[in-house]
Amino acid sequence: MMLGYLLARAGVEVMVLEKHADFLRDFRGDTIHPSTLEIMYELGLLDECLKRPHQELRELAGQIGEDRVVLADFSHLPTRCQFIAFMPQWDFLDFLADEAKAYPSFSLRMQAEVTDLLQDGDTVMGVRAKVPEGTLEVRADLVVGADGRHSAVRDLAGLEVEDLGAPMDALWMRLSALCSDASKPGTCSSCSTAAIIGNAPSSSPKAGLPSCAAGASPPSARKSSSSIPLSPTGCRRSSRGTT
Repeated sequence: MMLGYLLARAGVEVMVLEKHADFLRDFRGDTIHPSTLEIMYELGLLDECLKRPHQELRELAGQIGEDRVVLADFSHLPTRCQFIAFMPQWDFLDFLADEAKAYPSFSLRMQAEVTDLLQDGDTVMGVRAKVPEGTLEVRADLVVGADGRHSAVRDLAGLEVEDLGAPMDALWMRLSALCSDASKPGTCSSCSTAAIIGNAPSSSPKAGLPSCAAGASPPSARKSSSSIPLSPTGCRRSSRGTT
């Protein structure tokens, strides 16, 4: 979406194909880092972007045994925004799409799933997509496959992935919140495990509030069928945990 916006801004005719009817799905990338916010500022989009529901994290601290340790202090960054913004990726994508639609050379086609590449010999000339009406063919000078780690476009092009491996495994989960829980994200560590805990983003203006203070659980918490204990003390949060 960002590339589509930048191309349209430069006057290039561009079409973005999205296979779903909306962006309202769980993504891992709910953080917008200071360097990205700086780009938003340079593009003149920052003020409008920060009008979307978000939380601002200016410091990241960890709890190691009895000690609280500040792991990152963003106040020293030479950027306009000295914080990480927690914003649901669906809100950020909606924002970019709205900004891109202001340019006549931009078009966004929802419910358009790429199923094949249009080729002339070894040259990719466009894509074929499945749409509610049937089949859509889009011819283009350049085709960009930005469809994630399991990219269909990459597979269709026969491009191989080099798997470099990862030094750790990550487990993501949702936990309901108690009013007594701390509201700031944090990290708890042991010799072999780290749990990163943060408020689950929500499109609600009451994002980040415990359910009893907000009047209802945030949408992300309501998707869970049950509460999951975080520790033997029974502390629970509407959050994303990584171990």
